[in-house]
Amino acid sequence: MATTQKIKTFLWFDNNAEEAVRLYTSIFQNARILDEVRCGDAGPGPRGSLLTVEFELEGQRFVAMNGGPHFKFNEAISLAVTCETQEEVDALWSKLTEGGGSESQCGWLKDRFGLSWQIVPSALPRLLQHPEPAKAARVMQAMLQMKKLDIARLEEAAR
Repeated sequence: MATTQKIKTFLWFDNNAEEAVRLYTSIFQNARILDEVRCGDAGPGPRGSLLTVEFELEGQRFVAMNGGPHFKFNEAISLAVTCETQEEVDALWSKLTEGGGSESQCGWLKDRFGLSWQIVPSALPRLLQHPEPAKAARVMQAMLQMKKLDIARLEEAAR
């Protein structure tokens, strides 16, 4: 018997959940669509249209729903992705902002569907918790000047 994740992040889209999930599962290496629920004769959408889709990104399960224009994403919730290399930061940043996404400060962005993401190098928490407060402060100041985080510049600020 397969185990299920007890708590899943639920994402409300207007009418483009399928497009969003296909993008997300194409970006991450360990990603897959697990289940789809399509509308029947009872609706709420046209017969055969997607109602919900469960998917997995790097072991984390999500459910996306085409719920209509009633609710919009905002920065109060974001998906944080830990990256080991600058190449990974750059690739995710590019793919998630492509096609109408927008950059924000300190490693935050919005994809073209309005969902907020944080693309965070694994080095950042280590540098921000440096035992020398002056070095940690320089890292914080450097980060505050960036949109996409740059590991080399953060490490240079610590030095």
